[in-house]
Amino acid sequence: MSIYISAAHKSSGKTVVSLGLCAAFKAQSHKVQAFKKGPDYIDPIWLSQASGNPCYNLDFYTMSKQEITQLFNQQQGNITLIEGNKGLYDGMNTTGGDANADMAKLLNSSVILVIDTNGITRGIAPLLMGYQAFDRKVNIAGVILNKVAGERHQSKLIQAIEHYTDMPILGAIRRSKELIIDERHLGLMPANELAQSQNFIDCAGKLIVDQVDLDKILALNNKTISNTAAPIVEPKHLTVAVAKDKAFGFYYQDDLDAFTSLGVKIEYFDTLKATTLPKCDGLFIGGGFPEMQLDALSANQSLMTDIKLKIEQGLPTYAECGGLMYLSQAIIHQGKSHEMVGVIQANTLMTSKPIGRGYVQLTPTDKHPWDGVAEQIYAHEFHYSKLQNINPKTHYAYKVLRGVGVDNMQDGILLHNLLATYTHLRSVGGNHWVEQFINFIKTKK
Repeated sequence: MSIYISAAHKSSGKTVVSLGLCAAFKAQSHKVQAFKKGPDYIDPIWLSQASGNPCYNLDFYTMSKQEITQLFNQQQGNITLIEGNKGLYDGMNTTGGDANADMAKLLNSSVILVIDTNGITRGIAPLLMGYQAFDRKVNIAGVILNKVAGERHQSKLIQAIEHYTDMPILGAIRRSKELIIDERHLGLMPANELAQSQNFIDCAGKLIVDQVDLDKILALNNKTISNTAAPIVEPKHLTVAVAKDKAFGFYYQDDLDAFTSLGVKIEYFDTLKATTLPKCDGLFIGGGFPEMQLDALSANQSLMTDIKLKIEQGLPTYAECGGLMYLSQAIIHQGKSHEMVGVIQANTLMTSKPIGRGYVQLTPTDKHPWDGVAEQIYAHEFHYSKLQNINPKTHYAYKVLRGVGVDNMQDGILLHNLLATYTHLRSVGGNHWVEQFINFIKTKK
C-alpha cells in the first residue's frame, strides 16, 4: 500500500507525522519505504532513520513522469509513505501538473491530509469539503487532526467533520512540546546533527500509536503499477571517496545507487575525523552545513592538506555547495575566518539571508570537462553564502539561465580535474551526471 502525507499548507506537521508513522509501522515489523517530494535533503535524512531504509526524492522539475514511476516502483515496501512538500495543491504552475495532488495521482496513492487545527473548529468542514471538490481524481482517504488543543477542541472538530463531510478521521494529535524539531535554513535540522534524533523519532512513533488509528490506515488498500527489474550491478572496478558526516550529508540516494550500478565502490569518510583520504580514483563532496562544524573542520589540517595535494595532483573531484565552500580558502562566519582546504582561490562569506534559493536551469560552457552533458540542466540550489575575491580568470562549467550559481551568471568552478558548483545536480532527466563523472574518472585513471 502507498500513502501520501500532505496538508493544506506548509508547517502543518507533515514531517513529524510522517516520521511517527514510519517509526510506528517499523515497530510492527512492516517494511517501510519512504519518499520525499521535491529536492529537499533534510527530511529524507530523518525519514531514512525513522523507516530503517534509504529515502528517495521524487521531483517533477528534475525528473520525467516515467523516471518518477520507475524509481517509485523499484523501491517498494509493503508500506510505502510519500511525504509531500507545501500544500496538497501547491506547485510552481497555477494550473497544476507539478503539485502534490499530481504526484499522488501519478503514483495512485491514498492521500492523508494533516491539518493544523490551531484556531479552527467548525471551519474545518468547508476546508475539507473544498479540498475534496477541487480535484475529484485525487483520492483523499482521510484526515489527521494535528496540534489539537484538548478534548473540547477535538470534540468540536470531529462533530463538524462528521456532520458536514464523509471524510474518515484517522487520528487527532494533541499539541506537544516533545514534537518540535529546531528549524534552520532548509526546514528541519538534519537528523545527522542531532544527538537525540532517535529519541525524537521514538517519541513521535509512540504518540502516533496512541493518537492515530493505524489499523484504519492499513485498511487503505491501493494498487501501484508493477515493479520494474532492478538494475544489474557490474563488478566493482573504480572507487569514489564520498564525504559523509555531520558537516556533509546531502546526497540523493538514487545518485549513490547510480554509482553502485555502474560498478563503482563508494568509500565513505569523515571530514572531522579522517587524517587522509581513503584510496580512491575520484572524490565527491556533497552539500551540508559545514558552517556548523567550522572549528572541527579547520582543526583537521592533516585531511585538508591531503585533499588539497590530491586535487592539485589531478584527482577527479566533484563538489556541491557545502563541498565547494570546504574547498575554498576560508569560511567567514559571524566575523570569524576559519581556514579550509584552499584549492579554490576565494573565500566563502556566510550570509544572514539566502543568496541562491530554489530551482535552477543551466547550460554547459565549452570548458565543461565531462562528455555527454545535457544542453539544458534542471536542478536546484540553496545557499546562505557567496564567494569573495574570485580569480577573474576562473573557468566555469555552466552558464546560469535561471538561478544564482557563483556570480548570477556562471557556476561550476573548474580547476585541475575539479568541478565545484553551488548547484545540486541529480542524475535524472537526461542529466546523468554520475555516469559522466565516472567516465571522466576513467579517462584520467
